[in-house]
Amino acid sequence: MTEVINLSDEELVKGFERGNQRCFNALIDRHKQKIFSFIFLMVRQQELAEDIFQDAFLKVHHSIKNGKYAESGKFVSWVMRISHNLIIDYFRKQKHLPMVYNEDYAGDLLNNSKLSDNSIEDKMVFDEVLQNVSSLVDLLPDSQREVVKMRHYMGMSFKEIAEETNVSINTALGRMRYAILNMRKLMEEKKISLTI
Repeated sequence: MTEVINLSDEELVKGFERGNQRCFNALIDRHKQKIFSFIFLMVRQQELAEDIFQDAFLKVHHSIKNGKYAESGKFVSWVMRISHNLIIDYFRKQKHLPMVYNEDYAGDLLNNSKLSDNSIEDKMVFDEVLQNVSSLVDLLPDSQREVVKMRHYMGMSFKEIAEETNVSINTALGRMRYAILNMRKLMEEKKISLTI
């Protein structure tokens, strides 16, 4: 039998549908870092991110077991969508957005091997730019913030964003345009420089 680690996502899903739990475990191991990082970037709380991560994979488990998985070739996007919906549900229940202090999480954003050759000063400047961008995104209206995060944190296309948010592609593009304009205006008001 082929080692599960060498199977594609679709083959692992089919294996799990046939009752092989190792296939499901392999899917989690393969994608846990990406999914958890996405959730953490959205909620900025370790425990909450862990809870939503668990809930997402419980939902994935039940959906596959009940034959409700039909996202051929798009397993990660499907799990991201489930996670995103769970995050939205959580904040709707809270009826307010949490207070976020970007300086508490900047170190995690810099955990990137591409920065290893930079000097400490370069890293500090880059850290400050990331903090500034993150704080600007947090100040955007909900619909604009959502499009920015889906596009730049999740890597979704505007077509996928339009489908996920139930709007037209033009509306999604418009929200991104207004988000950029609003971020520029906020930069001027707060005298923030994003130069590296």
